[in-house]
Amino acid sequence: MQVSLETTSGLERRLTITVPAETVETQVDKRLRDMSKRVKLDGFRPGKVPFKVIKKRYGLGARQEVLGEVMQSSYMEAVIKEELQPAGAPKIEPKNIEEGKDLEFVAIVEVYPEVEIADFAKISVEKPVAEVSEEDVNKMLDTLREQSKTFEAAEEGAAAEQGDLVIIDYKGTVDGEAFEGGAAEGQRLELGSGRMIPGFEDGIAGMKAGEQKDINVTFPAEYHSEELKGKDAVFAITVNEVQKPVLPELNEEFFSRYGVSEGGLEGFREEITKNMGRELKQAVKNKVKNQVMDGLIEIHNVELPAALVEQEIGRLKEQAVQRFASQGMQGLDASALPNEMFQAEAEKRVRLGLIVGEIVKVRELKPEDDRVRAMIEEIASAYQEPQQVIDWYYANEQQLSQVQYVVLEEQVVDTILEAAQVSEKACSYEEAIKPAPAKTEEGAEEESAEA
Repeated sequence: MQVSLETTSGLERRLTITVPAETVETQVDKRLRDMSKRVKLDGFRPGKVPFKVIKKRYGLGARQEVLGEVMQSSYMEAVIKEELQPAGAPKIEPKNIEEGKDLEFVAIVEVYPEVEIADFAKISVEKPVAEVSEEDVNKMLDTLREQSKTFEAAEEGAAAEQGDLVIIDYKGTVDGEAFEGGAAEGQRLELGSGRMIPGFEDGIAGMKAGEQKDINVTFPAEYHSEELKGKDAVFAITVNEVQKPVLPELNEEFFSRYGVSEGGLEGFREEITKNMGRELKQAVKNKVKNQVMDGLIEIHNVELPAALVEQEIGRLKEQAVQRFASQGMQGLDASALPNEMFQAEAEKRVRLGLIVGEIVKVRELKPEDDRVRAMIEEIASAYQEPQQVIDWYYANEQQLSQVQYVVLEEQVVDTILEAAQVSEKACSYEEAIKPAPAKTEEGAEEESAEA
């Protein structure tokens, strides 16, 4: 076998491979003779069909099969011989497959780029420093009570306020004409929830049960309906009932909803404090990690194999379809989603994967057993039967490998932090757990807009 290697552009390699005709014809002949032992044809006893008949009837098919197998095996031999690291499947272009002549074909493939590890000292990281205060715990208690609130009928004549639940009938019109989805009866609406378009809920505030009123509103310019974007509308509102919120008492019944059966309020606060501490620790860890990863991208210029990016786009599409399905959007085809939606994220993931992989290789990092154990124990501590969770992880190879990967990634981050420029910034608990603003492609930060 002869191999000629050519670098066509960037990461693309062109392998011209020649296989002696004898190699191909010998394998074709062997395949046909093996077939002759099994083939059954009318007029011949099994295994006694003349070879010429076998070759005439099955020769073309057998040759095509052999050519495919020889090209695949020869390609693999060529890759090993030339010490290439393919980043995807090759594109095979036959040049000469004529019987009796040497087989010649071209294999075009992308290879993994060479990643040269840059100086980690160029990376700057700002680590949030915060603690869980009594005030933070009090706010969490209020939040938990708010999440468990119920509603009861308001006193007769009570006006609806922000936070109240109203049961309403409404009918909307634009230019005097009703529109699809603009009417409902017995609609339950919590004022201040932001479920309706701007001005709708505010217009109901102050109304009493049995009262009717027209509310003038304007649909937002970014409203999902093209027919209603930016249009002025009038909603005829009838309030059937006003209900006031009732917060649950901080008692044993309330505590038991969150798995706390002993210790009363003090025990409940201790449990909340521990949970908030875990959340704070994870939030700080994630913010530091994200800064490290962003820093790695900034200081490394890595050429990306298109095949890897395409594979990652495919994974992101499948994940998107699963998210949509969980939200009730069934039957969505991943192939219907445009690649452009996922291009930037896919490129980022592939770039980071290549950089982190090289760091692991160069630094000879392996997941440390003690850290793996500590992480599993921390996960298990949030459950009522921690030991069962620990045993489950160690009995489940796939779940254990996922934890090992996370630990390995943390070890990479720690390795970088040893050389990076790290500063600390004191902040509140709420600031520390708040997700960092997203970055545009130009690197500028932008806050996510609230609906």
